[in-house]
Amino acid sequence: MALKFTTSYLEDSLALFRHYKKMAEGAIAQVTDEQLFTTLDNEMNSIAVVIKHMAGNMRSRWTDFLTTDGEKPDRNRDTEFVDPPATRESLMQTWSDGWNAMFAALGPLTDADMNRTVVIRGEAHSVMQAINRQTAHYAYHCGQIVFLAKHLRHSNWKSLSVPRGQSAQFNSKVAAGDASQR
Repeated sequence: MALKFTTSYLEDSLALFRHYKKMAEGAIAQVTDEQLFTTLDNEMNSIAVVIKHMAGNMRSRWTDFLTTDGEKPDRNRDTEFVDPPATRESLMQTWSDGWNAMFAALGPLTDADMNRTVVIRGEAHSVMQAINRQTAHYAYHCGQIVFLAKHLRHSNWKSLSVPRGQSAQFNSKVAAGDASQR
């Protein structure tokens, strides 16, 4: 992840969200359409189900973010874990819609908004707490997507960060000042 020095909590949070989104999309791109719907066992979610759940969470949390409870009355969380969209295209549209809701809600905010109060499931949160809660939630699920994709692609997996066994090579480039590695 390219790090841009900032003291803006909001700017850093948005960069983290973009990073996790990109990482998950890099994993999603590596799996076949069939693998999007593969589960490892009866207790696991497929990549498609994780995407559907994340999008449902994002729609609920970020629609009318500052003025309504982040758990919308029309959200049925349990349905997010069954019957994901049937095609890659519709699944990725669902994914994009969720992220677009989040970026649209956070885009107009400023660091001065971090102390405002929002409600999630009837509990008061500062805007900063709500962002932290969702950063952790999305990082967790993006990690699941990467894990599943890596498992499913095994020997065909293309690393999304420093490939195994190449840390020393990466570190020497950074030490030599190779800006493309920062």
